[in-house]
Formats: sequence, C-alpha cells, structure tokens
Amino acid sequence: MSTQEITRRRAWVIAARPQTLPAAASPVIVGTGLAIHDGVFALLPALAALVGAELIQIGTNFANDYYDAVKGADTEDREGFTRVTAGGLIAPETVKRAMYLTFAASVLLGTYLVYVGGAPIVVIGLLSVASGIAYTGGPYPLGYHGLGDLFVFVFFGLVAVAGTYYVQAAATLAAPLSTGIPPGTLPVIALVAAVPVAALSTNILVVNNVRDREEDATTGKRTLAVRFGYGVARAEFVAMLLLAYAVPLWFLDRPAFTAAVLLPYLTLPLALDIARTMLDETAGEVLNPTLERTGRLLAAYAVLFAVGLSLTDLPL
Repeated sequence: MSTQEITRRRAWVIAARPQTLPAAASPVIVGTGLAIHDGVFALLPALAALVGAELIQIGTNFANDYYDAVKGADTEDREGFTRVTAGGLIAPETVKRAMYLTFAASVLLGTYLVYVGGAPIVVIGLLSVASGIAYTGGPYPLGYHGLGDLFVFVFFGLVAVAGTYYVQAAATLAAPLSTGIPPGTLPVIALVAAVPVAALSTNILVVNNVRDREEDATTGKRTLAVRFGYGVARAEFVAMLLLAYAVPLWFLDRPAFTAAVLLPYLTLPLALDIARTMLDETAGEVLNPTLERTGRLLAAYAVLFAVGLSLTDLPL
C-alpha cells in the first residue's frame, strides 16, 4: 500500500505500532505470575502496570517515529515498516504532541501506582518516560550510540518485570506512599524472573538493527550492528536466547518451584527457527516477518513462564 492510500486513522495505528504491544505486556504477565506464586497478587496494581506499560511503549513508538524522521535516520531506502513522520502521513509536530500526551497519560496513571508503591515508583516512572524519549531524542540519543540494547534490557525487561511484582507486593504487604522499598516487596527472584523477558525483548531490537544496518550506517545511527558488524549482532542474538532458556533451569533448582517452570521450552522450536533465519539473512523482506515472529516468541514465552511460575503446586 502506498502512503497516498493510507487514511489518517490508519496512519495513527501505524504510528502506535500495535504489533509491539504484546512485548510491552510480557513483563507485566511474568511479574504477575511470580506475584501469584508468592501470594502477593493484587489485581488493580497489576492492571495499572499493564496499561502504564502499554502507554510507555506507544509513547516510545511515537518518539522513535518523530525523532528518527527529524534526524534524517528514516530515508527512502528504509526496509522496515512505514514511518508516518518520514512518510509525510502526519505532521512532525502532531506526532511530537501525541508523544508527550501519551507519556503524560502514563504519568497520570502512575499517580495511583505511586500511592501504592511510594517513592520507588516515582523514580521508576520518571526514568522510564525519560528513557523512552532519550532512546532516539535528546542531546545524546541512546539508540544512536549503541546503547539501545542496554536500554531495552533494563527498562523493558528488568525494571518492567520487577516493577510489576513490586507494586503488587507493596499493595499487599506495605502501607501506601512508602518512602523506601518495604521488606519482601522486591526479592532477588523477581529480577531473575525478569532476565528472559529482558533478553528476548533485546532480541527484537537486534533483529531490527540487523535489518537496518546498512541504512543506519549511512545516516549516522551507530547501533551495535553498525559498530561491530553482523557477526557480533548475531552472536548477541544467540547469547540472549541462551540466557532466556537458561533461567527456567535456575528456577527448577529452587525448592519452591517444580517442573512447571520449564513450560517456556515449548517455544524452543520457534526460537531455533528464528535463530536460523537470523544467522543467514539481512534482507528486509525476510527480517520484517522475523521481527514480528520474535515479538510473538516473547509473548508466548512470557505467558508460559508466568503459568509455570504461578502453578508450581501442580508439578508436571
């Protein structure tokens, strides 16, 4: 479909990139699964965390669309999905305004989570919004200096999963508006559970960066794939897969968990198939569907892992 044939409503859907929303939901699903296991599940904080994560994801998508266009990173040679700012579908200032409104909505929703979780949520929320903008915007855009992978691993993995667990545990175990981290609300195990989500979320970015490497190299976007080449990017992809599938074994070795935590291994055939494609291909027509499949891998892994964590009283 040419850009002339895209309606205004369709353009906003493209800008929001709904195909990325399962990736935003995945850390909330895993954090909630662990909260159920530990007896600290709280419905309203879990729902608020889910909606907040989706708003931050959409806001980040708007930011990427806007800043990549105004910085000249989106050219006519782009092999990825349509960008509405660079394609002239929506005015740059309109996309920028939508970005700020979406982040503002996430902050507004976050006031409830601040009431539940106190000062730590203020820090997490502000850093998440600031990083969503700084990924492609600001004086030192993270994605343009090879820091995008670290940003995704930390904020869309570790922080998102552990934060989801924290707000539910805080609602269950602590008084509102705490100034510190109440005891028992942020166990190390929550960070370990976040690692597979962090790793697979990072791999979505790796696929994107391998696909865009040649264009990024010409526009000054110094991703890890640009800096170190296809070989290093592919090694990173495989390393992230190995990390993701090693974590269930760590949980299996803990007395409180059973073989149910191995449910994510049902996604291993899909992971291996995606890996084979990543090791051989660089063309956009191949890696565009691979990008979507990697997102589906993350979502499926997250659901199965959450089930495994929450149903550990029912050994396989």
